[in-house]
Amino acid sequence: MPVNAFTYLLFSQVSFHFPADATSLEQIVLRWIHFVAGTTWLGLLYYFNFVSTPVMKRLETDFRNRIFAAFMPRLMWYFRWAGVLTVLAGLRYYMIILKLAATNAGEPGLMWRWLGWWFLMWLLAYAIIYFLLQPAEGALNNGWVLALLVGFIVVATSWLVLSLLAHPMASNAMLSIGIGGGLGLIMLLNVWGIVWRAQKRLILWTEAAVREGKLMPPEAPRLARRVYLASQVNFWLSFPLLFFMGASDHYPFLSAIVD
Repeated sequence: MPVNAFTYLLFSQVSFHFPADATSLEQIVLRWIHFVAGTTWLGLLYYFNFVSTPVMKRLETDFRNRIFAAFMPRLMWYFRWAGVLTVLAGLRYYMIILKLAATNAGEPGLMWRWLGWWFLMWLLAYAIIYFLLQPAEGALNNGWVLALLVGFIVVATSWLVLSLLAHPMASNAMLSIGIGGGLGLIMLLNVWGIVWRAQKRLILWTEAAVREGKLMPPEAPRLARRVYLASQVNFWLSFPLLFFMGASDHYPFLSAIVD
């Protein structure tokens, strides 16, 4: 087949019409950033939980410290900033969805009310989870007890958020991302409020142990335990997060029931 004929058959069935309006361009850029940063963030989260933590537990102390001091600073840099980029891009995208719903309702100010309630509910949920992940003795040091409590908090907060966002103009995407995005916010706050704050100290202590032969401080196991628990919370929250994000456009199962 001549090259010209092949080229014609290849491209004659396809027509390219790129949206020219600013909103469409902004949305595709935000989605792309959200996907790339989110893949990096969750990829490293799964690496920590599936590979790094189990393997490190099996290594001798000196060898484990050398590996930890060498790769953890770099991994944590990508981990925490990928989380920031993921949430910021997702938040801006969510604001566009809220603005559209508020405009369709004829009340542009609703956007800020919805966004305010959304932030408040999920920040309160994080505050409770932050308290639960403080080093403790007894029942609160039991992983299953913590899992049940965190699960209850997440489910209750999700129900409250859906109730506060309920409106005839609320789309499935608005409601679904309202839950998935909230879980992402909790995960980001866990990274910066718990994991990174503890890891900074653990990295410095480990580097001193490798460089100068210093012993790890007595509080090191307590901080490592807290990092582990926060990481586990993020790991399990990532699964409903991905479901609700995927369901926003591809599984319309949420609709507001308004009297």
